[in-house]
Amino acid sequence: MRMWCFITTLAITAFVCNSPAYAYDNNPLQDICVAVNDSQAAVFVNGKICKDPKFATANDFFASGLNGSGIAAPGAGGAAKFLDVNNIPGLNTLGISIGRIDLEPQGLAPLHTHPRATELITVLEGNLYVGFLVPDAANFFKSRLFSKILYPGDVFVFPIGLIHFQYNVGNKKATYLAAFNSQNPGFIFIPNSIFGSNPPIPDDVLTQGFQLSKTQIAELRRKFS
Repeated sequence: MRMWCFITTLAITAFVCNSPAYAYDNNPLQDICVAVNDSQAAVFVNGKICKDPKFATANDFFASGLNGSGIAAPGAGGAAKFLDVNNIPGLNTLGISIGRIDLEPQGLAPLHTHPRATELITVLEGNLYVGFLVPDAANFFKSRLFSKILYPGDVFVFPIGLIHFQYNVGNKKATYLAAFNSQNPGFIFIPNSIFGSNPPIPDDVLTQGFQLSKTQIAELRRKFS
């Protein structure tokens, strides 16, 4: 009997100590959240403040417009429209969002990452060359490229947080849907973030990091600012 109690206690302790609720924090749903020691401050953590359920309506869970192109992205040769918690309030706490991207021939969704979401794309029209980068375990100064050409009906997934891209290699417009397992996946475009930052990253950091001259860095700043 004493042995059985010991085994039971050990099993319960192991479960509690390894439970995800105790093992790590919740995934962040905001880019930054600065701590304050002010109980009167109007802040919220990890998402949106919830509406009283009795005031919720069907429109809180509805959006339209994915049958058409979205807002054109300067220099990318395409347009995008995303429906996340900011467009569909009912997505709050559900961990899902979706978008539509249209790329003209040779249009590019440049190297970017979603810090809070895995992305799964479904090609509706056209041909895409897509890929993502995984750090090389043997040499962290290198990376491995996972890439593939996609056709209508094909599906491809980009793991959470990894740098990836989509490029239209066809001779007509390419359209695809992008689903995310986050209500607010986040978007970090690598070239724009580096060369268009405010305030700018010091020249010495960029020239040494990219092995470029200050003249070349200045030209890149003009392009991405």
